[in-house]
Amino acid sequence: MKPCAHAQEATAQAASGPNSWLYLLERFDVGIVNLDAQLHVVGMNDYARRSLPVDIKLPFGKIVTDFHPEAAKAKVKFLLGQAECPVNNAPPMAMMINIPERVLLIKVSKIADMQGQTTGYTLVFYDITEVVSKDADSASPAEAAGQAAKRQLRKIPTIKQNRVLLVDVAHVSFIRSEGHYTWVHTPQGGQFCNITIGDLESRLDPNLFLRVHRSYIVNLSQVDEIVRDDGRITLRMMGSTPVEIPVARSSAAKLMEHLGLSDTALMKV
Repeated sequence: MKPCAHAQEATAQAASGPNSWLYLLERFDVGIVNLDAQLHVVGMNDYARRSLPVDIKLPFGKIVTDFHPEAAKAKVKFLLGQAECPVNNAPPMAMMINIPERVLLIKVSKIADMQGQTTGYTLVFYDITEVVSKDADSASPAEAAGQAAKRQLRKIPTIKQNRVLLVDVAHVSFIRSEGHYTWVHTPQGGQFCNITIGDLESRLDPNLFLRVHRSYIVNLSQVDEIVRDDGRITLRMMGSTPVEIPVARSSAAKLMEHLGLSDTALMKV
């Protein structure tokens, strides 16, 4: 076998390894939903029927945004708007749906006729919950009891230049809300995430992550300093570039409890 053939074979084996995206995507079923030009649902494959609450929502003939939970409607509108853009490709969307609680990787593509006129859209999704969520076998008994309703994330899907990057939750310093979306910050910088701060809060380990403000979740193990100034509390996070996170008054007592500090200690700060 020629050297280049050996290299190609090794590359193929690496790409199809048990931890590679290619291997995982080969295992995943794909959900497909077809829309007409007015965004009405006109058809879907069997996997989409099984995965989505079709019997409850009765989506056929309805505008696609009416089929999604309220928190997801803005994301779907954004996706469809990106699909119409003649310059940009729509980014993959890591979307969390509520019934059941799953993480979907979603892509929308515009369909056009011979004249280039839009005739409809195709929405394709993969269920990546098993990839980004903590395995049931590794959960504590208390976590396992609530596993069916809420599965904790072990990786957070983020978007960078139309690529999906999975960020290990242990590497996350803090999460900042921006409307319906979030920015996941690590020592390497911030990554855009399509999941709301409320959804992330409910899926992260509450012993490690705390929502200290309506716009911020912090990794308590990454807190370096607590600063009190004129009755206001901020957290300085670890890292070469100092970052200060505001703490809401309503969250101060819970923060101190999670850090193992007393109210007296808070008064001395």
